[in-house]
Amino acid sequence: MHLFLLGVSHRTAPVELRERLDFSSRDVGAAVEALCARTGATETVVLSTCNRSEMYVASERLEQAKQDLVRFLAEYHQVPADQFLPHIFTREDDQVAHHLFRVAAGLDSLVVGEPQVLGQVKDAFGVASERHCAGPFLNKLFASSFAVGKRVRTETALGEGAVSVSFAAVQLARKIFGRLDGRHVLVIGAGEMGKLTAQHLRSQGVGDIVITGRTLARAEEIAQAVDGRAVPWSELMPALGVADIVITATGSQLPIITKANIEGVMRRRRRDPLFVIDIAIPRDVEAGAGDIEQVFLYNVDDLQTIVQENLSRRSAEIQRAETIVAEEVGRFMAWRRSRTVVPTVVALRQRFDAIRRSELQRLDSKLAGLDADSRARVDEVTRLIVEKLLLEPTAQLKALPDEETQVAYADAVRRLFGLRGEDTSTAPVSETGESDSTTRFE
Repeated sequence: MHLFLLGVSHRTAPVELRERLDFSSRDVGAAVEALCARTGATETVVLSTCNRSEMYVASERLEQAKQDLVRFLAEYHQVPADQFLPHIFTREDDQVAHHLFRVAAGLDSLVVGEPQVLGQVKDAFGVASERHCAGPFLNKLFASSFAVGKRVRTETALGEGAVSVSFAAVQLARKIFGRLDGRHVLVIGAGEMGKLTAQHLRSQGVGDIVITGRTLARAEEIAQAVDGRAVPWSELMPALGVADIVITATGSQLPIITKANIEGVMRRRRRDPLFVIDIAIPRDVEAGAGDIEQVFLYNVDDLQTIVQENLSRRSAEIQRAETIVAEEVGRFMAWRRSRTVVPTVVALRQRFDAIRRSELQRLDSKLAGLDADSRARVDEVTRLIVEKLLLEPTAQLKALPDEETQVAYADAVRRLFGLRGEDTSTAPVSETGESDSTTRFE
């Protein structure tokens, strides 16, 4: 069984193409089912976020799966293959594990260490599982990726500290107010930075978000994106009067909010703090406003300093996170190699157990004088002997360093014990070599 990954991400494709190949804007579950039904893959998972669209498959027919994934991506999104082929990336077998583990750890994110991606990976696997499109190989692969994400977050400081201006602003707001639930937000200017900061604030449970700008239509567009409401530019000062958090990012050459404006607002606030994030260049708020009691004024340089400090701190943690990824990839590779010898170990166990049962049957007349408990004990002892005999061969076969060597040794064992006729197609095997049709071998 092979693993294969085909995808596009912020590292390989412009946003315009990623938008056209996005699965999350449609029914991801339907996409997974359609992919599983029409490709050479027996197991499929689709991971789709704002920065990536990735298709993970497990298949016995690797070359067919590659071709099918390209055709599926083109037909499902109605995008000619020649438009996205220069931008896709592919991974095979253990490279798939390495890539997914780095994604789950936040190492492949646009903002390294961001925590949301692990939840997105879990959601993608959950959808595939609900649609019965994931099986033993992808179950193990994604479960291992969850373990990687958890280890990186608990054993490193990779996810600590804000590493974007917009997120730094949100962290500062939380330091000032504590919980942000119900806080009123005013966004002045309808640019991308203001929009992104407002989106981060919305995720923290703020209340009313008001957008204003010199162009009302643009303000309304941003308001819709952040689940807020737009007001005309003429209502700037009344909106300022009821805001707890102000984000300002206009293109004005002169300050649009003076110290006197803020003083007037604060006289009516009953000493409630006012947090102002001025990320405009030139600045939108007079610097003297920051001297007013209970006014917390930060400009883009303040936020950039916080970001740079946190980036430096995170860079020291990246190598620790990469080490964790490498360790878990090694574990996954060992598990995957062990799958090669499962049929041989199962067959060996079946042969030994058949001999055991045959000998007990041959000796049945000599054991007839034993009571039921004694006969049960004989059966148990002989079964344990078989398990002990199989323990070392099982461990040695699983510990072989590569799949090619495992195949050679497994073939030798099958020849030596004449196992070619055994039924080894489905039964898994435990660490001791005992087969169990109800327990998945992992």
